[in-house]
Amino acid sequence: MRSVGIAGLGSYVPENILTNADIEKIVDTNDEWIRSRTGIRERHIAPKEMPVSELCYQAGLRALEDAQIAPEEVDLVVVATITPDYAFPATACLVADRLGAKNAAAFDLEAGCTGFIYGVATASQFIASGMYKTVLVIGGETLSKVLNWEDRSTCILFGDGAGAAVLQPVEEGSGFLSFELGSDGSGGMLLSQPAGGSQCPASFETVEKNLHTIQMEGKEVFKFAVRIMGDASLKVIEKAGLSKKDVDLLVPHQANIRIVDAAVKRLGISPDKVVVNLDKYGNMSAASIPVALDEAVKAGRIAEGDIVVMVGFGTGLTWGACVLKWTKVGITV
Repeated sequence: MRSVGIAGLGSYVPENILTNADIEKIVDTNDEWIRSRTGIRERHIAPKEMPVSELCYQAGLRALEDAQIAPEEVDLVVVATITPDYAFPATACLVADRLGAKNAAAFDLEAGCTGFIYGVATASQFIASGMYKTVLVIGGETLSKVLNWEDRSTCILFGDGAGAAVLQPVEEGSGFLSFELGSDGSGGMLLSQPAGGSQCPASFETVEKNLHTIQMEGKEVFKFAVRIMGDASLKVIEKAGLSKKDVDLLVPHQANIRIVDAAVKRLGISPDKVVVNLDKYGNMSAASIPVALDEAVKAGRIAEGDIVVMVGFGTGLTWGACVLKWTKVGITV
């Protein structure tokens, strides 16, 4: 089994910024209330005519450029999203075509905010087994398109964006050291989009009742997130044969600053070792972790050999974490 690492990263967010002050004009809330409870100051919103495939394409293009990989070299494209362009065809197929990845298989993966972790865990197996050499994993969302902008409990939280990673074989002992994935379907409806599928097909009634928008039991999701972020992080570190003191950087899902703070406290690591950018972007679901990772690398916060832990939770309910020994030095296969 070959070791697998990240050869390149890229991210993209729409230009349009929606601030808390802007949201004050839409629903009954205010900047101080939003910041104190979530840590969010602003979020990026895609234009009405911009689908998630555009965001994924831009992030994927940047990741390929960073890895110095030609599109024809990509063997597989995996897009993690809960806001695809269509129910079918898969957004990954559209993105692969636009990138010019003519030799790539492609599929979408749905695990909500945990999507990127599920994506790299899945992609790693294709490379570790020797089936593929180069896989492009993209987490992308346009959550603004499935929000009820009259529901102040949800419309303040989410933003749009995409982040991408090129995975390739790396020297033994580097790259991904361990994964921890989980799910609990009994809590699935705590965070859902009830209508539009085979359980509740689109109708005049479903549209009238806003059932095509995000529905969330905030308090229950919060309690789940606080517990699972810490648990998953500890488990994945133990699987890698490491301890908390070995962690150089934590890249958590950017949902809520109180959830991040709780995870940091559970791990007992310095806040200086934590990547937080939710103040700028809000919750971008599957895009949150790869965008944060890309920004951390570009800011020089990750050096060769550093131990990076990524952890997230999301609809499903799902959770996932991974330990990555950072290297960008690939090997010839």
